[in-house]
Amino acid sequence: MTAAELQQATKALAAMFSCFPQSALTDVEMQMRGYLGAVRDAELADLQAAIQRFVRGEVKSGNAQFCPSSAQLCIEVRERRVMRELMARRAASQILGSSPPQGGGEVARRNRDGEGGDLRQAKAG
Repeated sequence: MTAAELQQATKALAAMFSCFPQSALTDVEMQMRGYLGAVRDAELADLQAAIQRFVRGEVKSGNAQFCPSSAQLCIEVRERRVMRELMARRAASQILGSSPPQGGGEVARRNRDGEGGDLRQAKAG
């Protein structure tokens, strides 16, 4: 993450911490360092999406009443990355028209409609 992204990540984490009960003994600065260290290689968008899902109670693992551990957050960040990459691939394949034709394509249609016989005879003859 860039310095600007680290600042945004810090703000997102602070918002998450404020949404869950914290122990009076918690050293918030050390906690923040630990979480930032755990997610330093993540994309900011994936981190923000993961935090949003925890705050909304959409993550099934863990206890929705307490702040997720750094490990739980990293797992969700990785899941958000996978989802983002899958969606990007799907969008790219739709834009490029590389998705497989439905119904078997033109060759299957010709064979089904009896038009493929002339082509086979021409190749054989």
